[in-house]
Amino acid sequence: MQEELANYIKGIITVTDDELEKILSYFEPLEVEKNELLVIRGQTSQRTFFVGKGCLRIFFITEDGQEATRYIAFENNFATALCSFISNEPSLEFIQALEPTNLLYISHKDFYHLLEIIPSWEKFYRHYLENAYVNNTNRLMSFLTLDATDRYKQLLDTHPKIVQRLPNKVVATYLNISQETLSRLKSKR
Repeated sequence: MQEELANYIKGIITVTDDELEKILSYFEPLEVEKNELLVIRGQTSQRTFFVGKGCLRIFFITEDGQEATRYIAFENNFATALCSFISNEPSLEFIQALEPTNLLYISHKDFYHLLEIIPSWEKFYRHYLENAYVNNTNRLMSFLTLDATDRYKQLLDTHPKIVQRLPNKVVATYLNISQETLSRLKSKR
């Protein structure tokens, strides 16, 4: 998993071998079971996770008690309750493993320490934040401008793994539609 993380980092920033070794030394392995919660609402997000194998989802509970999935991270992706991680305030979100998952994580303290000691880590962080912003903005726009059918088609085009690997219940919460609507959309394909 360290090799996957190293390749991911090198795909974004230029680092020396020593800098890469230093960065990797701050990441710890973690194995979690299916449905295990890594962050719960009200807890401050103190870790950023790199998915080596498996899947994490970030979700929250709506006012009417329904789950709403904001983000899904499969292999070779990072995930955290970003607002909480940045602000150091209690999270409004949950992070859950949807499959048995192997992770590497870095603590908030160590992540920010790397920003101080490795100049290119700042570029890595900017890339991470920019991707999160674009992803969240695109998702918000899809909710405001597309109907359920078009959101489903867009999901199949951009992230087919979500539909292929995850249960309908989770896919429906990601699309902000009912499971019944999702079943109808799937049957039309």
